[in-house]
Amino acid sequence: MQDLWFKDWFNSHYYHLLYQNRDKNEASLFIDALISYLKPDKKSTMLDVACGKGRHSIHLANMGFDVTGIDLSGASIDEALKYEADNLHFYQHDMRQTFWVNYFDFVFNFFTSFGYFDTEREHINALESMIHAMKKEGTFVIDYLNSKYTENHIIHQEEKNIGDISFRITKWYDDLKFYKKILIDDPNLSNPISYTEAVAKYSLNDFNKMMTPFGIKIKTVFGNYTLGDYDENESPRMIVVAKKS
Repeated sequence: MQDLWFKDWFNSHYYHLLYQNRDKNEASLFIDALISYLKPDKKSTMLDVACGKGRHSIHLANMGFDVTGIDLSGASIDEALKYEADNLHFYQHDMRQTFWVNYFDFVFNFFTSFGYFDTEREHINALESMIHAMKKEGTFVIDYLNSKYTENHIIHQEEKNIGDISFRITKWYDDLKFYKKILIDDPNLSNPISYTEAVAKYSLNDFNKMMTPFGIKIKTVFGNYTLGDYDENESPRMIVVAKKS
């Protein structure tokens, strides 16, 4: 790996500070809509890959499902572990590595928690590990940004101030990736520091090509968190629902 931005940034105090107010209500409403659509058996086992602090996992467990969340960030998992229960477990784990095999009825990857790696091989490894975790006839859901919409609605410059800490955010893209540079000016630091996020510009066709060799067939694609129809140009999200044969 040449670039471990996600390992350092997602484990940073500043990452959690910047995104501390992510909309838990939106996440809960999305999960409610998704479960209403999927209609899983109450005994279903579910894996939340790149679960962060567990906002989706916790809501799924509160609905009665057996949920496991994994994430590379130790800081996120430490926070998520506060909510562990008989039907809710969390582990620090790299999504590129095999977790459990043929165990879960559902595997979820929410909120553009994919596409971070330097090489196509690493993305394939991550996808393969998620698919291997599913039982035969299992369901895979990946919630990804919609590239064309993101290109057309990108905000190139913005600044956020939290207390006396300033976050100056610059966004841009090229043919392969979307980038976000976060420059952090904290009076407690001798100099500003920065992190740069990089996310692959995957299309629906790209996901189809990656999934097909593993026996995964796309069944439905939604375009937003209320599960509206997907439109390549107008939908903010690309939520892919696929089935393992």
